[in-house]
Amino acid sequence: MMNPMPSNLPDRPPEAIPQLVAEVFETAPLTLRANLLEQLIKPLGVLALVAISNGTFAKIRFRSGWPDMHVRWEDVQNVQAKDVAALVERVQQVSLHAFDGLAKVVATSPVLAGSAAATVLLTLLFDAAKNRRESDSRERSR
Repeated sequence: MMNPMPSNLPDRPPEAIPQLVAEVFETAPLTLRANLLEQLIKPLGVLALVAISNGTFAKIRFRSGWPDMHVRWEDVQNVQAKDVAALVERVQQVSLHAFDGLAKVVATSPVLAGSAAATVLLTLLFDAAKNRRESDSRERSR
């Protein structure tokens, strides 16, 4: 599996993305928190969700509807930053493409425009996406 961290940022530990997403989540308004959770929960199956944060996200997934998921505000209020970091770690293991939707949510939010954590997160996500595209292109040309 490809390293999710961009190679041009060697001083960033692998857990930088989960920590940054958790920080962005913590400071975001409820509506944006719900959007972030939807992006992160979608790529994971029920078994994976049950294994994270005592099944918090599996419960949210079942209450949010299937297949069109809409996270409820009351569910968002019960999610802590450490739970989001654990969710992001799992998403990193399963689907790096899931971060494309996350980057779009963060990039289009005027509320997060001045957030340093959001800016660093977007830089990392965009660099990781660029590295992923380059890697995919090299593999196809083989």
